[in-house]
Amino acid sequence: MLLIADSGSTKTDWRAIAPGGAIIPLSSEGINPVFQTCGQIRSIVGDAVLPVTGTQVDEIYFYGAGIINGEMAEKLGSVFNGLFGNPSCRFDSDMAGAARALFGKGSGIACILGTGSNSCFYENGSVKDSIRSGGFILGDEGSGADLGKRLLSDYIKGLLPNEISCEFSSRYGLDYQDIVSNVYRSPYPGRFLASFSPFIREFAGSCRYMHDLVKDGFSRLFERAVARYGTGKGPVGFAGSVAYHFSDILRETALSYGIEIGKIICRPADGLAEYHKIESGL
Repeated sequence: MLLIADSGSTKTDWRAIAPGGAIIPLSSEGINPVFQTCGQIRSIVGDAVLPVTGTQVDEIYFYGAGIINGEMAEKLGSVFNGLFGNPSCRFDSDMAGAARALFGKGSGIACILGTGSNSCFYENGSVKDSIRSGGFILGDEGSGADLGKRLLSDYIKGLLPNEISCEFSSRYGLDYQDIVSNVYRSPYPGRFLASFSPFIREFAGSCRYMHDLVKDGFSRLFERAVARYGTGKGPVGFAGSVAYHFSDILRETALSYGIEIGKIICRPADGLAEYHKIESGL
């Protein structure tokens, strides 16, 4: 059996490919070896994946946030070897996974726009150039965490439109201390911030403030990342839940920069499963 994972900060999409070629979709909590222990990762995979696949996994392709050096890959490998009996394991960044899902062995500018944001220039099947993301404090422009951060900042400073502020207060019941504690003391502040994306989406079509909040975040992404790769680099594609669910505002913003977006996908795991299924001859 072949096992593929596309792991972001909030969620991991798994695809198990049986010997006959059938693709089985699975999901689990996000996995990031920078912030999680081997025990925590083992528990996530053991609960969500192992009951479906069993231990007979021959190959694992893991694309994830936090795959930044050999030490992190080694950490994940030790977990997978313990669970699945020494399968062949290959690790790469979630950015490489998104680009591969968007362009296969082709070329283009690939962007992730989900809980966080990232981008790269991808050519002939490999990442050639990448502008650093910076994470939710120093970057992640236009991401769910970025949009949520700006929403909460305006909320606590009394800058939201009154009807939006009242609805937010009624729905979430968060006071100032709750917000500060979740942002500065919780282990996954990016997830907390991004959790308000559905609220933003609900009002983005009817409230000018919400529409402009999203468009401004996307504008900063184009200015600080996408446009800096230059012209003539092929199509521009996006992967991730924020790109998918705010695709109308994303395309609108791109056109204002003279950029036409091609493919927008919600889950790179589907494209990765098809790619590796063909590569493996299944």
